[in-house]
Amino acid sequence: MTNAVKKGRKKSRGIVRRSAKTIFAFFYGMPIVWIILTSFKQETDVFSTQSSLFFSPTLSTYRKLLTSSLFESFTNSIIIATCATVITLLVSIPAGYALARFSNKTLGIGLTALIIFQMIPQTATIIPLFQIFNKLGMLDTLPSVILADAALLTPFAILLMRPFFRSIPVALVEASQIDGASSWQSFSKISLPLARNGIATTATLIWIISWGEFLYAVNLILSPNSYPMSAILAQQVGGFGIFWPGLMALSVLASLPVAILFIFTYRLLREGLTLGAVK
Repeated sequence: MTNAVKKGRKKSRGIVRRSAKTIFAFFYGMPIVWIILTSFKQETDVFSTQSSLFFSPTLSTYRKLLTSSLFESFTNSIIIATCATVITLLVSIPAGYALARFSNKTLGIGLTALIIFQMIPQTATIIPLFQIFNKLGMLDTLPSVILADAALLTPFAILLMRPFFRSIPVALVEASQIDGASSWQSFSKISLPLARNGIATTATLIWIISWGEFLYAVNLILSPNSYPMSAILAQQVGGFGIFWPGLMALSVLASLPVAILFIFTYRLLREGLTLGAVK
């Protein structure tokens, strides 16, 4: 096969890849464009064919939404997502390390249990959690949602952390123990620093999922004034219809923290998830 033929095939494959990426970007990007455009429309212009792309933009919907109650919902979402992430990491990091470094029948059963827990529908846990938090006097409080989110995401975080710790060479840990380091020192001074990309990746994913979690937020918090952003979105759907400009504007505002976080952590996420797939 001549070099010209090889170059031609390589060029053809490149064109196919770029075309596929363009098509996927179009189909994924169009809903986002529609959401942003709709947030600047009047309600009468939402389904008008004449004003689908060309219309007089207005900020009236954003002016109505930007109130103190919206900022309170933002604060509640930040508190829930951050606290749930911290609790999840405190449990999943040592658990993931144990599952990666030690091998026995008990840990094998634990790993199987984690996989089974991941298959339990979230809706099946609503009533038990509601009754538990009601008896504890924690219903209609942010800690109830924080603990529920942490319980939901901990198995996922453990399964995500395990490959990162498995990718660390065992020889490094054993060498530190030969030099006199205890198990805790090997974990805290060797394994944790080497797994920092994995920890940051897991923390980012857990925070994003907790930010958008809806089911626990709307069922465990009974006062609309204490709703996070995910539950506030549902209020735009009423018995007489959907206020589309408000729903789309809220969607844009609720997506901003996630978009900003993704922009700053995209490279970290890509490298971390790739590293976690080594073993």
